[in-house]
Amino acid sequence: MKLKYINKIKSYISMYSSIKSMNLLDGKYKSIYKGRSMDFDNLREYVINDDIKDVDWKSSARSGTLYVKQFVAERNHNFLFVMDTGKKMMADTDALFNKKDVALYSMGILGYLAINNKDYVGMLYSNNKFIYKPFRHNLYNLEEYLCEYDKNVSNHECNINELLHYLENHLLSKMIIVIITDIVGVNSIDISLLNKIKIHNDILIININDATMSGHDVYDIDYNKYIPDYFLKDEKLNIIEKDIKKKLYDDNYKRLLKCGVAMVSISSIDDIEGKIIKLLEDYKYANKD
Repeated sequence: MKLKYINKIKSYISMYSSIKSMNLLDGKYKSIYKGRSMDFDNLREYVINDDIKDVDWKSSARSGTLYVKQFVAERNHNFLFVMDTGKKMMADTDALFNKKDVALYSMGILGYLAINNKDYVGMLYSNNKFIYKPFRHNLYNLEEYLCEYDKNVSNHECNINELLHYLENHLLSKMIIVIITDIVGVNSIDISLLNKIKIHNDILIININDATMSGHDVYDIDYNKYIPDYFLKDEKLNIIEKDIKKKLYDDNYKRLLKCGVAMVSISSIDDIEGKIIKLLEDYKYANKD
């Protein structure tokens, strides 16, 4: 497979920022796994399908109950990208970049850094059905996921909460979940659902900014038509629009911060790396032991 996106992504990553990002990504989390090559943690009662080699015969003999040894393993991160594939991602940002492209490169750069840090990358999106791409740590798999996202952004509605419900019910691994959507998607997220998911996972959100109603030739994706120039040139309307968008972002930033979720807003492909570093710094600060 030709690494079309990966090769482009490499050109966006500078040496200094790469090292800083890798340092922020570095670090393991503790998970409970069975296995004799790992550090002992405690005992628990035997259940069907446990390895007989893990039975602690002395403790079992003393108590009259069959016990197995439980061990603690060092594991790398699992990054799951929850991607908005709705028609609004076909629009532009306020920096005149395509929203889909900014979302794609945001996933690509963070995924590239994760894989280079020996972490695993997976993807979840919807296109009339839920599509889950399993965790892999190979750049060829990341390239496949990026290509799949690119071709599946289409003229349909994407409900972020439905994706999160699917995640909660079907994906049980401990993960760092990266939600990539726009402010409408962010605003729609059910905080109670987010809190349930965050019990066992960490959550990061990348908000892809929308274009503003100013300038000329502004196309409305929802209504499939150009916005009249007299709206675009009205300075009072432009100020009102900016104020509404700022308040919407600030309100969502605050409500997410209350439940320990970090968020950044990105408008340009050129800004992605710096914004990802900020996101990881906020995540690391919010999730100190």
